[in-house]
Amino acid sequence: MKLRTLAAACAALVSVSFAGAALADDPITAKLQNPVATKTKFIAGGSVFMCEGDTCLAAAPSSRTYATSTCKEVAKTVGAVASFGGARKQLEADKIEQCNVVALPAQQVANN
Repeated sequence: MKLRTLAAACAALVSVSFAGAALADDPITAKLQNPVATKTKFIAGGSVFMCEGDTCLAAAPSSRTYATSTCKEVAKTVGAVASFGGARKQLEADKIEQCNVVALPAQQVANN
């Protein structure tokens, strides 16, 4: 009986680990309110973001990339964010507002 319980607990732990890894593999996209003037590359949330036009993409995100703090780093670097997340999960509107509190003004983004 104890062996079955232990086996079930191990199986549950493994499935949770794989679910977290799968979410981390989902590319993260930040749609910007204003496009960047030139292609921009920077690191935020443990991942490299490549920005062109009104889209920034972290193709190989880490487990830390999908976070409000990372969204804030993006906003601070390239300006206000319209949406942030992956195919499976997006930050809610109130979290996007928190990101944009630190956003670089559009005029400064154009001059960078």
